[in-house]
Amino acid sequence: MVYTIGVADMKISGDNPDMLITYALGSCLGVTVYDFKLKRAGLLHCMLPDSSIDRNKATGNPCLYVDSGMKALLGDFYQNGSSKNNLIIRVAGGSGSKVNEEEDFFKIGHRNFVSLRKYLWNEGLMLKAYDVGGYGSRTVTLEVENGKMLIKSRGFLKQL
Repeated sequence: MVYTIGVADMKISGDNPDMLITYALGSCLGVTVYDFKLKRAGLLHCMLPDSSIDRNKATGNPCLYVDSGMKALLGDFYQNGSSKNNLIIRVAGGSGSKVNEEEDFFKIGHRNFVSLRKYLWNEGLMLKAYDVGGYGSRTVTLEVENGKMLIKSRGFLKQL
């Protein structure tokens, strides 16, 4: 089955034929976690860097923010028997935006990526691969069976 993950959402699956997909990643991040021993895959589509911006919103929907979304995503993996050594973490997105050729004032995409790296560092985890920045939109697909992450951007498809 193909599951579509919307903005501020996540999905985790351990069913081999499943595929997880999220569309239109701009400044948002599409974070994938794959446990290669348990063959479980998760995809988080988070929008903003830090849940301290609005704790009430983070409580209602932790996937809105990088830090609280990662806590929810990894928490599910750990509760279902995953260990840190078996997790492969990759990310795509974090694009900037230009308005009338002016600089990206808020730098949300960059801040999202910095927040993710800081969160992972504090948890003793590392990114295996990333495709972030620039100014384009990305679509991310994660195959549960083998953990393959595909990124489509500007008509090109690549694997991370």
